[in-house]
Amino acid sequence: MADPLAPKLGHLASAALLRKIDELREKSVGQHVPLPQLVVVGDQSSGKSSLLESLTTIPFPRNVELCTRYATQITSRRDSESRVDITIIPGPRAPEEHKKHLAAYHPTILSTDNFRDKFPQILNEANFRMGIRTDTSSGVGTVFSEDILKIELCGPDQDYLTVIDVPGIFRNPTEGITTKNDIQLVQNMVKEYIKNDRTIILAVLPSNVDIATQEILTLAEDYDKAGERTLGVLTKPDLVTEQSAQAAVCNLVLGKRRPLTLGYYVVRSRGADDDNFSNTDAEKMFQDAPWNKLPSSRLGVLALKARLTELLSEITRKEFPKLRKEVSKQLSDCQTELEALGAARETERDQRLFLSALARHFQALVDAALSAHYSSDAIFEEMLGLRLITCVVNLTEMFNYNFQQKGHYRSFEDPGTDSTMEVVRVRTVAHRADTHAKEGTSFFADIDLDEFTDLGEVVSRDCHIDDPQGGILDWTEQLYLRSRGTDLGTFSGAILSSAFKEQSSKWAPMTKAYISQIIVVIHRFMVIILERLCPDPHVREEIWSSIHDEVLKRYKVAMDQAMFLVSLERDKRPYTVNHYFNDNLQIARGHRMANMLKPNSRPEIKQDSRGLDYCSTNLIVDLDHVRQTTRSKGNVEQVKEEIHDILWSYYKVAQKRFIDNVYQQAVDHCLLTGPMSPLAVFTQEWVIVLEADQLEIIVGESGITKERRAALKRKIKDLETAVQILRH
Repeated sequence: MADPLAPKLGHLASAALLRKIDELREKSVGQHVPLPQLVVVGDQSSGKSSLLESLTTIPFPRNVELCTRYATQITSRRDSESRVDITIIPGPRAPEEHKKHLAAYHPTILSTDNFRDKFPQILNEANFRMGIRTDTSSGVGTVFSEDILKIELCGPDQDYLTVIDVPGIFRNPTEGITTKNDIQLVQNMVKEYIKNDRTIILAVLPSNVDIATQEILTLAEDYDKAGERTLGVLTKPDLVTEQSAQAAVCNLVLGKRRPLTLGYYVVRSRGADDDNFSNTDAEKMFQDAPWNKLPSSRLGVLALKARLTELLSEITRKEFPKLRKEVSKQLSDCQTELEALGAARETERDQRLFLSALARHFQALVDAALSAHYSSDAIFEEMLGLRLITCVVNLTEMFNYNFQQKGHYRSFEDPGTDSTMEVVRVRTVAHRADTHAKEGTSFFADIDLDEFTDLGEVVSRDCHIDDPQGGILDWTEQLYLRSRGTDLGTFSGAILSSAFKEQSSKWAPMTKAYISQIIVVIHRFMVIILERLCPDPHVREEIWSSIHDEVLKRYKVAMDQAMFLVSLERDKRPYTVNHYFNDNLQIARGHRMANMLKPNSRPEIKQDSRGLDYCSTNLIVDLDHVRQTTRSKGNVEQVKEEIHDILWSYYKVAQKRFIDNVYQQAVDHCLLTGPMSPLAVFTQEWVIVLEADQLEIIVGESGITKERRAALKRKIKDLETAVQILRH
């Protein structure tokens, strides 16, 4: 798609491009994006003011007390009418009142003829408008200003050129005028102008001073290390009388000393005592040795002016496409940041609307996460860990699998084979759980119970569970022998209660670990979603501070409910009306009897269709063997097996019941969908009942946020203006 700001550069003259740059600078766009520019820098005694006068015909002051205290933009352009336009561009940090005060200054000068005579008066008026101290005996006002004096010279004889003059660098303060702080202030101002890659640095250097002592070249090197955008201007050549000194200046121009890519120019300007001065007469000295040995394109104001116009056009053409893109990008970034701040929140109504909309969006994402409606927001694609109900389901299946594998203290035995009673079923469950675990690893493998320190008193970090031990029949025998009474051939219910409590001793730590993982997943979801919806850290922290205690309280309620369910199962006398218990018990007894009779069994003999005998897969046992087998079993052996079979049958029923209850009551009701879920704390209803002072604390804009919002609006306004300038 074509850039809407892209002009047809082939049909734009250099002057038209340069006018756009001046418009951008006038609209303060230069404080946001660096603009192509020529900046004149040098010491106060370098001849900078005389050079500017030669280039622009403007008589800049030469003494220290009247020297420039602010940047001055001088623009000359060709026009059919002669006129001078003078305005003041406010500095980047100027308050609105000061901007209005500066905008009111627009002196009327009909032509350039009397401008030279009026210039000292214009400077005084500009100083007054900017608040510059003009009376050396007064302490009122500032010494230097960030405002820019813009002087635009138009006329049929004007060549297009724009240069910016910045205050001259000085090393010693002037009593009553400047201070040591002003020395650093001016240096910082100079650095601010020359640091940008789109700036051509005109380093003004007096020819009669050793170049090694000129600080401006060192300063320029800091920001233009290759010397590719620094042009040296050697002034006061008429004061260089010694041949060795003249040779040193010539060597600079010829590139034999301290070379610059843009090179050096030699210019003679009007001196303090030159009343009748003309550039043409002054430059006749370049016809004499040793200056006549230098390239004529490097001598005189006219040659310098032509080169500066050329350089400014080159850098403007080169940087113009980048400038358009940079303005567009900054505008987009500012608009995005301003949108992220949300609506202004100054009144109670604004604050309640803002927080209510935030809570509504939060609950919409909660609903989507609990209903697996993940296509509703891109965040569910970006972060799989926020797929809340999927994480919970995966964790619950793993909890169920681990519970079946390790939830019992001792492994149950099959009455007939002395192996695990559910070998086939458990292997099937294990295979399915392993498959699900691999598929769901990305959802919960990174659960760190130490991720949120504020959950320290709620979650349990003891997740290690040992494998079940063996020897369960020996254990049931010992239980019986230690607790049997006078009952003939039976055992008391207390033995079964004791056996079940010991066999289920891992239930509490395994359940705590499961609930803890669910809590961490929920807490992470809330933290990330709130961070996504509310990028303002102050507001986010205040929301958390307001709901934190209630959220933790609800986590604890869920954990307490889970532990209550553990207590119900383990601390009460085993009981169930579930027919599954009797089915299991009869199956266990039947298998045990069958295994006892199997050694005395024989295959059933049958005849096929031809009358031939063959052995059937059915086994036959004689009744005498049945009677003999049942009589041969001792009382203790009979009771220990009966305890085992009843415990196994009940454990299977209680385990399934318990896992379902933990999920339904502790997880689903307490943590996910119930009215007291922690996910239901931050809601619109919660916002509605907040008092005005609470709203102000939570979402009232801080001074920093208000300042940032105002700054973004100002910048967006400037950049939108820049877009219009660059488009047309």
